[in-house]
Amino acid sequence: MSLTLYDAERCPYAARVRITLAEKEIPYEVVAIDLDDRPAVLYEKNPKGRVPVLEEDGGLVLPESAVIIEYLDERFPEPALLPADPAERALARLRIERFDDLGSPYYALRRRENPDRFESALAELDAQLEAHPFLTGREYGLADIAYVPWLLRARTLLGVDFAPWEHLAAWVERLGDRPAVRAEAELVASL
Repeated sequence: MSLTLYDAERCPYAARVRITLAEKEIPYEVVAIDLDDRPAVLYEKNPKGRVPVLEEDGGLVLPESAVIIEYLDERFPEPALLPADPAERALARLRIERFDDLGSPYYALRRRENPDRFESALAELDAQLEAHPFLTGREYGLADIAYVPWLLRARTLLGVDFAPWEHLAAWVERLGDRPAVRAEAELVASL
């Protein structure tokens, strides 16, 4: 079985998949996509023309990062990145489902619109991380992976300082100790 990832290094959605693949130590081939000149093959794999797209040699073609990372966790169950408890697993999925609560303010900040909105989203994450050490709950997992690419980019590319949000800052630092997240942080620093 071989996997191919249609990827763009600057894309945080693709970063979710790269981190998940690294956490599970799954080998894969990369098809690098230039987001400024998207090739026809990308539209053949995903009519929306977006990365990431994961292709398995058996013919499975999956777009959408949230779907891909959950598929990878089910297809390659070790190490598990969703909690074993059904309620905790559902809450982790809910957090991923509600990602736009951070994503929309992040993209507004990138457009230099309403920085207060992003700060409010960070304050909300900080409160969640005060209650639990990880967004996935008691342990690191898919919800953390679903959010961290945007926070790495906010810190490195947009100069956002997380110091006002103690629990968020500590979470980003803890995640930075993981080789998969550290590799993504290094990639972001090179963009």
